[in-house]
Amino acid sequence: MSASLYALGVGIGTRNATGDWLEVYYPTPMMDVDEQLSAALINAGYTSAPVRELDAAGLSELGKLCATAGAPDLWSSCEAMAGSGRPAVLVALTEDSAPASVPEAYLKLQLISHRLVKPRQTNLDGIFAVLPNVAWTSEGAVDITELPARQLAARIQGRELEVSCVDKFPKMTNYVVPGGVRIAHTARVRLGAYLGEGTTVMHEGFVNFNAGAEGPGMIEGRISAGIFVGAGTDIGGGASIMGTLSGGGDIVITMGRDCLLGANAGLGIPLGDRCTVEAGLYITAGTKVSVLDADGQEVSTVKARELSGQSDLLFRRNSQSGRVECLANKSAIALNEELHAHN
Repeated sequence: MSASLYALGVGIGTRNATGDWLEVYYPTPMMDVDEQLSAALINAGYTSAPVRELDAAGLSELGKLCATAGAPDLWSSCEAMAGSGRPAVLVALTEDSAPASVPEAYLKLQLISHRLVKPRQTNLDGIFAVLPNVAWTSEGAVDITELPARQLAARIQGRELEVSCVDKFPKMTNYVVPGGVRIAHTARVRLGAYLGEGTTVMHEGFVNFNAGAEGPGMIEGRISAGIFVGAGTDIGGGASIMGTLSGGGDIVITMGRDCLLGANAGLGIPLGDRCTVEAGLYITAGTKVSVLDADGQEVSTVKARELSGQSDLLFRRNSQSGRVECLANKSAIALNEELHAHN
């Protein structure tokens, strides 16, 4: 067994009428747990199973162990939860295995949103099968089958139970608000998104789980699951980066640093640094591209996939011939430093 736990979280959450977990909030998730705390938990038997439900007494006992092992934040969380009467759980992962339960899945998603691990750097295999579809309401998570009764009870009491969405993933800001970011419409950033400091997500921007931006950067378009864009990169309004969740694709699309994906453009190949795709142009792996030299003369015609991962490229559509052209990018995008300072 490793001397250090891979990840650890003490959380409070919601269960349905049959006791199944719907969601879990971890106030202080940890990754690569230090050896003193790891050893204390292992020796006390807390890692015999990855998930352990805790009552008030169990929380107090765990809190005392965390305090003596040099983890005051976890001790404070345990003490606060012990008096709440709400369902609580400990997740202690000895390795980076696929999540097998809702508490494990929620811990891993929050590790990403807390910037403790970047997208695609923790195992989320099978997460769709693990997470239940939940009604996210003004009174928290509600099991879909229990929603009608909850709505009726609210009406009888003169209230209206607002259902903001029905989804497997909640919005990130109900669990994590990372420092130094702006999010114009919080429902458009799912839990498990990674937003680096200086990232701005405008009203029509969208960031899926297991995806994100290194920051600083401007997101006015869509960053699909599995996508990560580098610092200084601008995703224009209505633009889209192709993910791997649909269509059977298995190529991971990334954009490097200081890139620009123009308004209503699309990208289906990975690109390096300082690349530009002009507005309205969608580049897929099979797009035929005319490669131009410094004098604007065609050197060759290739499929876009052959340019994958390269830096300093400008993709444009020739307004006369209609062909897609690629040439050296001589003017890399520069972000407004004042606009992206969110302290």
